[in-house]
Amino acid sequence: MSIRVVVADDQALVRRGFAMILRVHPDIEVVAEAGTGVEAIEATRLHRPDVILMDIRMPEMDGLEATSRILEEADWGARVLILTTFDPDEYVYKALRSGASAFVLKDIRPEQLAIAVRTVAEGGTLLSPSITRRFIDRFTQRRTVNAAVTARLERLTSREREIMTSVARGASNAEIAEQLVIGAATVKSHVSSVLTKLGLRDRIQIVIFAYESGLIEAGDHDIGH
Repeated sequence: MSIRVVVADDQALVRRGFAMILRVHPDIEVVAEAGTGVEAIEATRLHRPDVILMDIRMPEMDGLEATSRILEEADWGARVLILTTFDPDEYVYKALRSGASAFVLKDIRPEQLAIAVRTVAEGGTLLSPSITRRFIDRFTQRRTVNAAVTARLERLTSREREIMTSVARGASNAEIAEQLVIGAATVKSHVSSVLTKLGLRDRIQIVIFAYESGLIEAGDHDIGH
């Protein structure tokens, strides 16, 4: 089955350009385009896409608010890929906290756009390497740990915390399996358990939670690959 995509951007030329790039791939179907955050929500409700390419700065409602509203009501596993010409860290943090699965700049190469869509549709996450380290360093080091976050962390077993730490440092399931001398399927099961116990959507939110909980401290990471 093809990956169903909604493209949301307030600039018609940019929006149609992204749609044209994606439509050449037989496994990707652009089902709708939207020029505002409100239109993006309406298109998502109507077409139930797998992936929404979302611009940040749009009239009526920005892409961050639209992302949050879409993911609150979508019951079919829709995922959001943020595309923007801007890379200030505050946008990155807010986008990921809104539930976005990926954040890439609009200077992404055309051949990489389809790869990004497939990655997100398959449940993966994606951040431009140029913004990942700044995001972690600038926004986690100035956040204090609150009691509610600490209480949630206590739901995890020691093994789950160990695996969460490795995920937060950027390790893949295969790398974690090798480090801990356990099977990849076991790692996958533990990651799923962490997501369920903490009420998180994906690995990016695991990274955010690991830093916000104090499990990992800013500077104590090896992310960016």
